[in-house]
Amino acid sequence: MWRGFLALLKKDFKLMLSGRFFLLALGSLILYSCYINFVYINLDQNIYPVYLYDPLHTQSTASAEITEVDSIEKLQAESRDGYAVGIDASNGTPEIIMVSSGIDSTDRYRAAYANFLLSPKLYTAAEIIGQDNKEMKNRREITCEFLVFELTEVGFLGLASLLFKEKQMGLIRVHGVLPVGKTAFIVSKLGLFLLSDLVFATLLTVINLGIPVGLSVLPHVLLQTGILSMFMALAGFFCALLLPGFRQFSLLYLVLAVFITTPVFLAGQTGIAWDWIKYHPMYPLFMAMKNAYWGVSAANGIYYTICGLTMIALFLLVRHVLVREMAKEG
Repeated sequence: MWRGFLALLKKDFKLMLSGRFFLLALGSLILYSCYINFVYINLDQNIYPVYLYDPLHTQSTASAEITEVDSIEKLQAESRDGYAVGIDASNGTPEIIMVSSGIDSTDRYRAAYANFLLSPKLYTAAEIIGQDNKEMKNRREITCEFLVFELTEVGFLGLASLLFKEKQMGLIRVHGVLPVGKTAFIVSKLGLFLLSDLVFATLLTVINLGIPVGLSVLPHVLLQTGILSMFMALAGFFCALLLPGFRQFSLLYLVLAVFITTPVFLAGQTGIAWDWIKYHPMYPLFMAMKNAYWGVSAANGIYYTICGLTMIALFLLVRHVLVREMAKEG
């Protein structure tokens, strides 16, 4: 039995090599890391630019960070992007002028920040929580996003492409008559993809957060990586068994990328208030990974219980469909 299972592992590993899976993973790792280190951390956009129109010069306590304009028309033009904030003090009383960003909490932050710059000495200093500077905060967020993208999109596609290749080569029919259990057939593939995802997550985290910070959050990150990796691999396995060809699978992959994962990224990173998003099956997984990058295991026992039961149900469903597919192949 063990010889048969090891033979399956060897065969699947060779298929992953021939499909250049590891080369693509290495390319993704290099691309993500270069973008994070040479592009993303240098995108230092000024927080909520504030413009002031004060022809009577009544705002003597205004901060030097405020940019003064010489006309109401220019003030309105500068405040139309949903990001900058304008202050009209032409009547002696400051009035906030801005276009809504679509997020109520962000609009309140913008208005509060503009009011603070008008009279900074009237406000007490904010309490500093945590030790991360802005660069490390950005590194944690973007590394989390890239890892979730890699696990959901590439993970879903990777195992499915391997299975479609086996279908074309007639290996499904061969496996149907070999003295190797169907469970071993599934576990060999899941094990290899899980191991590769864990290695990818480790390298991506350590390279972009640094060794001390990366190692401190790695246990939480690897736990969530394992959960998300298994979900996407099993989902890809199931869809590849049901669909007749890669063309139909590509359409399903497009639906996953655009209509399923995109709302989760928007809600998790931009703060868009959607009451229904908490019922989205991907949202708890994304937030658990996001918390993991801050070294927080916010998920409770209910979360892990649901994940475990769902994983078992998916595995049994995949095994049932595999048995049926092998029976069709004769």
